[in-house]
Amino acid sequence: MKRILTLTVNPSIDKSTTVKQVVEDKKLRCETPYHEPGGGGINVSRAIKILGGKSLALYTKGGPYGRMLSDLLDKENLKHQPFSISGLSRENLIVFEKVSNRQYRFGMPGPKLQKLEWESLLKFIKNISPNPGYIVASGSLPPGVPKDFYARLAEISKEINSNLIVDTYGEALISAAEKGVYLLKPNMKELQDLVSKKIENEFQQEKAAKEIVEKQKSKIVVVSLGAAGALLVTKNKSKRIRSPIVPIKSRVGAGDSMVAGITLSLATGKTLEESVRFGVAAGAAAAMTPRTELCRKKDTERLYKKLISEA
Repeated sequence: MKRILTLTVNPSIDKSTTVKQVVEDKKLRCETPYHEPGGGGINVSRAIKILGGKSLALYTKGGPYGRMLSDLLDKENLKHQPFSISGLSRENLIVFEKVSNRQYRFGMPGPKLQKLEWESLLKFIKNISPNPGYIVASGSLPPGVPKDFYARLAEISKEINSNLIVDTYGEALISAAEKGVYLLKPNMKELQDLVSKKIENEFQQEKAAKEIVEKQKSKIVVVSLGAAGALLVTKNKSKRIRSPIVPIKSRVGAGDSMVAGITLSLATGKTLEESVRFGVAAGAAAAMTPRTELCRKKDTERLYKKLISEA
């Protein structure tokens, strides 16, 4: 298995709770909250471990939430490498409303990083040994980190001969694509941003993804389509992989679970199509779990076998 490194510049503690109903100007009585490690790359590493793989999670941490984050990762026996920062790591809030079965997600911006703090992350990756086969850069960038941070990482990944997988949004995504990466996993909104065009049908989806590949912005594009599954596009292939129908409990972590399934499968030698199919299964499995829980291995493997039988 090739080595996997995940990077989370803006990690969080995800606090989830339940209330009967969200009502304005009223004190809401919440149930006992759950605290779980959060942030794109961290969740990818956690899901990889759940699925039976290994990775190294690289992330920033500061203040009490940063210490809680490291403690929670220790409890999960996850291999991780924190980088201390002067700011305070953030906390996100997820609230489930019983009367409507709706979920409300409140994401905080995160602490402002100093130049030396974010530069230390890039320096660590540039000098890491042995080189990881795959680097997963996932999640938002906090204040103080330049929008071309992932673009700089793209250049470093080429220098150390690692395959860079990027799952982010906005200017950070666009700048990374301009440098060229191994795999991009945009959703529909992000796909439109990458090609600066409105997309209204499946034909336009495929055309946009092919344009990204043809312009060498990414060797592989996996468009996340939610309940519809994913669209896989390379130079020589365009394949839709439909998601299995599952009962939805929470969509939190589905995208990270998909990236974890894809990355782990690639690292263990599966074909690209097999890997994306496994990623779709992991994403669907995550949607079946409550609160901020990620995919479960048993569910993922069962759904993957179903997808294989229906292929």
